Amino acid sequence: MTVQQYPSRLLESAVQEFSRLPGIGRKTALRLVLHILRQPTADVLRFADAVSELRQGVKYCHTCHNISDTDTCPICSDSRRDTSLICVVENIQDVMAIENTQQFHGLYHVLGGLISPMDGIGPSNLQIESLVQRVGEGQVKEVILALSSTMEGDTTNFYIYRKLQGLDVEVSVIARGIAIGNELEYTDELTLGRSILNRTPFTA
Repeated sequence: MTVQQYPSRLLESAVQEFSRLPGIGRKTALRLVLHILRQPTADVLRFADAVSELRQGVKYCHTCHNISDTDTCPICSDSRRDTSLICVVENIQDVMAIENTQQFHGLYHVLGGLISPMDGIGPSNLQIESLVQRVGEGQVKEVILALSSTMEGDTTNFYIYRKLQGLDVEVSVIARGIAIGNELEYTDELTLGRSILNRTPFTA
């Protein structure tokens, strides 16, 4: 297999870095880099500054682990939200997807992944203990498990359900309007909104 030769070491280095991004192969990375080279210098510097500021300045909410510019995210600090409801999601994209439905007005808890022994991800790698602590404080009346309808999602649902047993809280799961095997962030807003509203009690 012939290794592509680049006319510039700087070009090759940039392509290498872009190809580290998920879903970006070397051909796509090359197209992106060449596109950047055609842009005005001011635009490229603004892009670079935005990425640098993102990495250095972004925070994770100390309560729900959502991405934020401050220690407490805008959702957790919003006095209009229903603090008795916590919606448990896999990642930040899922928070955004559910917020776009405008059907949920409680709080969130971002796990940061799903239990997946095949990938070496266990409960200790996720934000599950902090969820148990939040529920244990006594203000939460219902925990909604809004995880993807996959084997990993179901495994995580069951684990969280077991961890919350004995606490005075109702545990529900979003309705199965979402097809088995689908990831939450790719579900259309209408279906996702109805799944939140039509949630059912979780049963092991």
